[in-house]
Order: sequence, then structure tokens, then C-alpha cells
Amino acid sequence: METGGGGEGAGDICCLSYNQDCTSLAIGMRSGYKLYSLSNVERLDLVHESWEVKDVYIVERLFSSSLVVVVSHAKPRQMNVLHFKKGTEICNYNYSGNILSIRLNRQRLIVCLEESIYIHNIKDMKLLKTLLDTPRNPHGLCALSINHSNSFLAYPGSSSSGEVSVYDANCLKCECTIPAHDSPLAAIAFNSTGTKLASASEKGTVIRVFSIPEGQKLYEFRRGMKRYVSISSLVFSMDSQFLCASSNTETVHIFKLEHLPDRPEENATWTGYVGKMFMAASNYLPAQVSDMMNQDRAFATVRLNFSGQKNACTLVTIQKLPRLLVTSASGHLYVYNLDPQDGGECVLIKKHSLLGSAKSETDGDSDAESPVPVTYAATVARPSSAPPTSTMTGYSEDVGALRGEIIPEHELAVGPICLDDEKEFPPISLCRGGGKVRDGRL
Repeated sequence: METGGGGEGAGDICCLSYNQDCTSLAIGMRSGYKLYSLSNVERLDLVHESWEVKDVYIVERLFSSSLVVVVSHAKPRQMNVLHFKKGTEICNYNYSGNILSIRLNRQRLIVCLEESIYIHNIKDMKLLKTLLDTPRNPHGLCALSINHSNSFLAYPGSSSSGEVSVYDANCLKCECTIPAHDSPLAAIAFNSTGTKLASASEKGTVIRVFSIPEGQKLYEFRRGMKRYVSISSLVFSMDSQFLCASSNTETVHIFKLEHLPDRPEENATWTGYVGKMFMAASNYLPAQVSDMMNQDRAFATVRLNFSGQKNACTLVTIQKLPRLLVTSASGHLYVYNLDPQDGGECVLIKKHSLLGSAKSETDGDSDAESPVPVTYAATVARPSSAPPTSTMTGYSEDVGALRGEIIPEHELAVGPICLDDEKEFPPISLCRGGGKVRDGRL
């Protein structure tokens, strides 16, 4: 995500991005780029920093591997694939236009230009498919499922409406088209298994979730009514239970993806009868009014101490507790606790600096004695001393998502994706060097 400037320190930061499983944060700067580990609340560990490439506006890391993709303003048409532990370049490719975004998983690497999309096989960097003459996409909006056995690619299907095109990047065929919104798209995101797609339009008031590959609407959430906003971040939690949306306002919204069961006993009461009649009457109202009455509100919220600048959010499990991370264009990472039972206002517990010496700050007087907590939020507000052994939905190179099986987070980096020996993935010997991609050909 390009930051677009604004705010203290923002002049140094060009982009912010989390890796596919949100265990690492990458920031591109005028002076180079940095990679941080997100395994601990109390400290921010620097994994790697490089000052060789200047004005980095795209930096994407492949899970917890040593593969990182970098694009700079100095050469906006050139993609550089690097092995940062060895300090070597795996390959580079040049395209016919400026690169606007890059997405990757363990099977595919996607390069998005304003009116075309290139699909590479990440194992040898061969160009598999070029989607030419796609609708004008000036912000490079696209999403790729991180589940490589279910590699769906989503991008705008229209420049004038909120239509979403879903493409199967494994089988290289169009999957479906979803008329998601009336206004042009502003954000799209897959869940970790590639079975759900969230979308928001340029108005930023309504967020919808669709099933993939069917394209059926599953959920509809209302972010707000008073004003149109610019959605800067839209992301599912790894277990697909929550959806987070942030914008250029000071409020971050977290929605819970659940269908509340019907309660027939309410129909026998006066309030239940009135509610039933009210919902029945909505069928005779204009569609926009009826939809508004059926939209769910935020399950949890965060009030940031800044607004008017882009930020990147993610929902993760760190030290066995659910957290909301907000990275601002001003160069700070905010860590909040999320109450998965009751929601409500999230609790800020840490603030880290990305541009300085990785010092952290705690909101409020955290060292002071606190009364016995009575809520989940109060219970987890103080830093945990538990070791960073969070768990998350696992992946394997053979079958992709392991159907919800939980494996320790540290095991995600021990497969052939490690890139720390002579059997690198992708193999450097096969794709080392440069190439020029033009009209679907190398």
C-alpha cells in the first residue's frame, strides 16, 4: 500500500505491507526498505534492512521466507526479486508500464499495471498468462488468495461500477463476475482459504462479503452513514471470524462474520411482533432503504489519535491473544487487544516507532497497579509474559490449507520455502537474470 504522504515522518515512508500470514511487516522508504517480525507485542524485531535501492514504493515478502519483491520510483517498470539473506538478486523483469501492485503466494506472483495483469509461476518465474485490456485500474487494486492450492485473483471488472472479476490463477480461467457495488471499487480482500471475498466501494459506507467461487452475497456491513470515506485497508482475520476495515478517518471498524440464529420466542412478545412487522414493511421500501435496515454494525472499533492519512491494518494472534495492528504512514505501529467475545472498544497496549531505533511506548500508565479485571479487554490489557507461540491455520506445500488444522506458527518456515540453502524455492539457477515482458511475451 502506497502511503501517499501526509503526517509527521510520512515523507520517509513510501509504502506499508504485511506478508501473507501477517507475521511480518515491510516498509518501503526513500532510503531503502525494512522488514520487521510481528511475533511479540512488547518489542519490534528488525529482520532485515537494505539501503541499496532507493525510493521503494512496493516491497512484498513471501511468508517468512527470504524472498522479497521490490519496486522503486527510480525504475517503476522493473520488478526485482531478491534473496535478502544471501544479498543476491534472483531475477528482475521489465514491463510495458509502471508497476502499481504485486501480490504473491507459494504458486503465483501477480504483477498489476494500470490496464493489464501478469501472472508468473513463482517456482521458476515463467510468465504463464497476461490479462490484457483489463478495465482501467489506476491504483493497481487486486487481491490474491494466499492459499496456493486455491489461487483466486480478484480485480476490478469495471472502471465505472463496483464489479469484481474473479480469476483462477492456477487453472488460468475466469471464474465469476460479482456485481458487488454501484460505485467503483476501493478495496478487495480474500480470506486465508480463498473461500470468501470482501469488497468496499469508493463511497466506503458499505462492506460486503461474497462466497468464492459462487459469488453469492454472505454478509453486508455498514461502516458509517454520515460521510463518504476512502477505505485504505480491508483484511480478514486468519480464522475468517472477523473482518477489519480502516479508512482516512480516525475510526477502525471490526465486523464479526456470524449469522445470528432466529429466536422464535421473541415473536410472542409485543417487541418481537413490532420488529417482525417492521422488517416485513422494509420489503415495500426502496432497495437502498431496505438494505440499510438489514446491514450489521461493527462488532468492535478503535479510535485512532490521527486521521487524514493512510494506514494498514491486520488482525493477528500474538502470544496466544487476538490483536489488531495498525501501521500509520507517519511511521508508527499501534498494537490493540481485541475482545473476541464482547467486542467494543479495543485497548491500545503498545506503540512502536518504525523509523527510529524500534523503541516502543505503552499507552497510559501501564506500570501502575490496576484493579482486578472484570472484562476480557481488561484482562489482556497488560502485556503477556507468554512465549510467542501463537497458532494459526496451517499450510503445506502439498495440499495448501490443512482444513483448519492448527500448527505452531514457527513451523510455517521450515518447508521448502525457507530459501536458506542450495535448494531455494524458487530455484535461483532457473530464474536468475533479467527479462522484459511486453504484450504477454518475455
